[in-house]
Amino acid sequence: MNTAQISVIVPIFRIAKYLPKCVDSLLEQSFRDFELILVDDGSPDSCPKICDDYALRDSRVKVIHKPNGGLVSARKAGLRQATGKYIAFVDGDDWVDKYYLDVLYKLAEANQSDLVVTGQFREFNGKIETIKPKKAGVFHRAEIENEILPNAIYNGRFCEHGLSTYVWNKLFKKELLEQVLYDVPNEVIMGEDAAITYAYLALCHTLTISRIPLYYYRQRHDSIVKSIENPQMEYYRLGLLMHFLKTKLQPVLDDKNLDEQIRYYLYSQILVRSGGLVYDGEGKLIFNPFLDVKSHSRLVVYSSGSFGQHILTTNSKQKFFQIVKWIDLDYHKLHVGDIYVKPISAINNDAFDNLIIATINPSNYDTIKTELKLMGIDEAKIVKINTDLEVIGTLLHKLGFDDEFRFRANTETSNEKAL
Repeated sequence: MNTAQISVIVPIFRIAKYLPKCVDSLLEQSFRDFELILVDDGSPDSCPKICDDYALRDSRVKVIHKPNGGLVSARKAGLRQATGKYIAFVDGDDWVDKYYLDVLYKLAEANQSDLVVTGQFREFNGKIETIKPKKAGVFHRAEIENEILPNAIYNGRFCEHGLSTYVWNKLFKKELLEQVLYDVPNEVIMGEDAAITYAYLALCHTLTISRIPLYYYRQRHDSIVKSIENPQMEYYRLGLLMHFLKTKLQPVLDDKNLDEQIRYYLYSQILVRSGGLVYDGEGKLIFNPFLDVKSHSRLVVYSSGSFGQHILTTNSKQKFFQIVKWIDLDYHKLHVGDIYVKPISAINNDAFDNLIIATINPSNYDTIKTELKLMGIDEAKIVKINTDLEVIGTLLHKLGFDDEFRFRANTETSNEKAL
């Protein structure tokens, strides 16, 4: 059997528009000793043919066609066919720098690393933003256990990761990855990357973090984020993820630190997916995380990302706020109902009561807040999110999460008063 130093796994589903750029960027790598595994996860568009055409043109390309089973199952299928010493993941709608694999490989070999982490580029509407890890260097087992892991999921500010969740800006050792990926439940469809990255980190003896940006992440807005139709199923899937993380990290972290990290992470995911306001199955509000924001407040929402879109879609059904403007520095044509994204200059202080910066990342929050203040926006109107750990714990239990973060449907939720 022919083997390669690196196996690159690309899960593929409904991305025919973007796939050729992704594959071309990989086949043009300066590093040649790799195999490219394209996993067609039952894609109903032209992706299967695109994959097969590339396999005919280049012997390094392997194609797997499988029934649709989700991202985790696609990655498992790719790993089963991989022969490389190292594994890299690339999303099929993204692309990479010509020296992506070369730099990853040299970082791994030079430092005998189990995991390599690099920077990335974020592409949105033709604009490129460079994102680099805050901490760079080589970290050994004691440092990983005492410095990296205790801050990996939650670094002390709600809710910022000490180490990025993404698998695509990283290089993994196959022999260690096999101890993690096959255990991730296929039903995990939110936080799939986190499940792999943090569980894998717990096995690492040497970690190398570089600030070199090599990966181009395409942030897309060509589909509106759907509102939650089945909260119980969403909570069940989040519970699978959080319980998996607790199980995998328990041997290397003390219980207090681990519970705090996962509690904040779970809370942040619930906020994003619910649009902040949490309702029971009968449409009754049980939790409002936006401090000092009352019903029917005239509201401006900043950010058209996932959180912002969910705030708009949830409010279009529940009518809790009176949303007067939806703004973003990355202004583009996007709407929920009859509310369209407007540029940041489209608001005046006297036209609204509160402004929600729809991000759970404190660094992004601080940057956006600074820009808004420079535009003359009253800082007192900018909303803060409730991050009281006791309040969060009460909410999670009320929703039906147990102390191990498993979700159990809670029939008493609808009878509780709003927090």
